[in-house]
Amino acid sequence: MQQLLKDIQDCTICKEHLALGPRPVVSAHPSSKIIIIGQAPGTKVHASGIPWDDASGKQLRKWLKVSDAAFYDPTKFAIVPMGFCYPGKGKTGDLPPRPECAPKWHTPLLDELHNVELIILIGMYAQKYYLGKNAEKTLTETVRNFEAYTPKYMPLPHPSPRNRFWLTKNPWFETEVLPLLQKQVASVLEQ
Repeated sequence: MQQLLKDIQDCTICKEHLALGPRPVVSAHPSSKIIIIGQAPGTKVHASGIPWDDASGKQLRKWLKVSDAAFYDPTKFAIVPMGFCYPGKGKTGDLPPRPECAPKWHTPLLDELHNVELIILIGMYAQKYYLGKNAEKTLTETVRNFEAYTPKYMPLPHPSPRNRFWLTKNPWFETEVLPLLQKQVASVLEQ
């Protein structure tokens, strides 16, 4: 596992496409119980090298109802984005995760994680990749249909402050999805 993480952190497979250059951000341990698969690091995470070290991460930890210490304990949480490096800026936000990362690194990483009981899929890119044709047509429909994917997967919207409108428009997320997510996370971490 240590060699694999080093290989990922040394990766330069798409360096010519990265405005800020490669800085893969990943965290995992053979004992990880929960995998968080998000999109790609933002500029703040790129600068710090710490996954989810931004407002989105703060919101995610609130959703999961876990402390920073628990969240950053790799024996509890593996943090494996679809794209390991900051992809750059687009017209309406960050660019999509680079397409090279997941096919190259996810299978070898997941093969090393033997205690995983829950995979949290954050955002459309992770949901389409892992749920394939079982994903609904939209992120909202996939998240709304979360019970079809549990107990293995839990699809979530991105916890970005930019998604305030989505959260306001979909109040069922906080009343139906988050309580189950928090219960599932607590149950896995207590074992």
